Amino acid sequence: MLDVMDSAATSEIDPGQLDRVVGRAHQALARRQDSDGHWVFELEADATIPAEYILLEHFLNRIDDATEQKIGIYLRRIQGEHGGWPLYYGGKFDISASVKAYFALKCLGDDVAAPHMRRAREAILDHGGAERSNVFTRFQLALFGEAPWHATPVMPVELMLLPRSAFFSVWNMSYWSRTVIAPLLVLAALKPVAVNPRGVHVQELFVTPPDQVRDWIRGPYRSVWGRAFKVLDQVLRPATKLIPSSTHRRAIDAAVKFIELRLNGTDGLGAIYPAMANTVMMYRALGVPDTDHRAATAWEAVQALLVDHEDEIYCQPCVSPIWDTGLAGHAMMEAASGPAGVDPGATKAGLDKAAEWLRDRQILDVKGDWAINCPDLEPGGWAFQYNNDYYPDVDDTAVVGMLLHRQNDPANAEALERARKWIVGMQSSNGGWGAFDVDNNKELLNYIPFADHGALLDPPTVDVAARCISFLAQLGNNEDRPVIERGLQFLRDEQEKDGSWFGRWGTNYIYGTWSVLCALNAAGVSHDDPMVVRAVEWLRSVQRPDGGWGEGCESYEDGPHGIYKEGLPSQTAWAVLGLMAAGRRDDPATVRGIAWLTTHQDENGEWDEQPYNAVGFPKVFYLRYHGYRLFFPLMALARYRNLGISNTRHVAFGF
Repeated sequence: MLDVMDSAATSEIDPGQLDRVVGRAHQALARRQDSDGHWVFELEADATIPAEYILLEHFLNRIDDATEQKIGIYLRRIQGEHGGWPLYYGGKFDISASVKAYFALKCLGDDVAAPHMRRAREAILDHGGAERSNVFTRFQLALFGEAPWHATPVMPVELMLLPRSAFFSVWNMSYWSRTVIAPLLVLAALKPVAVNPRGVHVQELFVTPPDQVRDWIRGPYRSVWGRAFKVLDQVLRPATKLIPSSTHRRAIDAAVKFIELRLNGTDGLGAIYPAMANTVMMYRALGVPDTDHRAATAWEAVQALLVDHEDEIYCQPCVSPIWDTGLAGHAMMEAASGPAGVDPGATKAGLDKAAEWLRDRQILDVKGDWAINCPDLEPGGWAFQYNNDYYPDVDDTAVVGMLLHRQNDPANAEALERARKWIVGMQSSNGGWGAFDVDNNKELLNYIPFADHGALLDPPTVDVAARCISFLAQLGNNEDRPVIERGLQFLRDEQEKDGSWFGRWGTNYIYGTWSVLCALNAAGVSHDDPMVVRAVEWLRSVQRPDGGWGEGCESYEDGPHGIYKEGLPSQTAWAVLGLMAAGRRDDPATVRGIAWLTTHQDENGEWDEQPYNAVGFPKVFYLRYHGYRLFFPLMALARYRNLGISNTRHVAFGF
């Protein structure tokens, strides 16, 4: 009976229509390749960063009215029906994002009596007021004098002097925490006050006047350790006043030295907005002129994150050219593969340019922060952004490595070997891989008052581990088999009870499950392995009646796994890629998913996807990769087509 169903379902996909859909998607993606060979798409977050950008200009008194008014249009457009601002498309009210957005709009001159401002203010007050916003928002309020500095946790700049062996050392924190904290510690030490040339204040957002708030630090407490660290915070607060001024000055100098070594040219500190903006404010607080090359470089890096759509502007958290180029390259290669390949000659020429561009950006001569735990390991990775040499990540490195390996070009050999050795050396002791560091897993740090976002660390995750396993398995070096086996055991141990896997960097269980199924396939794990069977059954169970798949960011907030109100192109593509990696190319669920993708393509060869499809920090910071709606559907459709005309149904590639 199953064979009959498979045959009937397969016949519903017209090969000619499939070829046309793949061809249009291939052309759409090809049009977006830059002349130098790379791809880069917009990376959108929530209201927080555009609002912070406005506040940064008012902190410095470097106001560009034209830019700010366009950001205001963006902020008003994404205001939620609940009156405040969510962290992702259609999400619930978030008090911290709402406080910053309201403050920014007031800086623009929005009348506090206007309906959108009144609704926002009422929502903020209904949720406890600005005093209940998160740590980073309270730092922002303190910089503007809207809240006292004791509203923020004790974070003495002397942390920069602690060795790696000290529990509270910045070297035990994640890359993103380290780079954000370093300039923030200097700001907390100097306690500057924003220029705020228009004298904008937001005292109306507080339920209790700031000078009367008795308890600023109230969690969230995820265990008794949170309360214990709060007591420690109270003890340290008066004790920091006893630190000798010479030590204080030495710590500030250490922070500045740390930052200036990592300014990364035009991409700024860590190549992420919070670290870059904090650096700009730090230089102003230190009295460094805006014309100084260091301050100017930091400011230019922030400016480069603005996205101008003529009628509105927003600020990105960072840029993603390496990631976008690697993933787009895989999709283009898949589309051009096989007897029915789309324009193989032109595609090869484009991918050759992409490969050259990527090889030039492999980090071969900088031992970044990862070397603190791996001092004998030679560099060989790629970063996420254009210039972020101190912070390559294994996920980007694996994706780029798989693409270069699939090209079968001798010019890629050295780059592949350097990448292989680096990824092997970056494996954590539990068999998994974190994104940027080895064994960055001192979980207790996530309970300090500063870490109310719960994302101070970079522990191993299944999606990153899956990509590393896929890369090493694709290379096929026998000496790497023990590394792969340890990684496979990590994946096996991390499988959820329902058969899925958690997706740390993409939304969410569909992303994690797709990633792992690809890795298991590449590593030669049997399609009949119980781990695989359970994952396949889970994917089938969450398919929507219309044939698509979708998952909301609510799944990071104790919502259902793999469920959303509508099908989404990227997630439908992940699901069918996962099923095909598990040997289920002709499964009715796969066929229905492919049919969904073919019928949802627009006339430009693209797909529309408004909901967010990735995560920075679960429950705190979400992302929308604008490229996901293009290259993942193309990859899935082309893979389905290629498997249908191939002599074998086994796919060794990690995607």
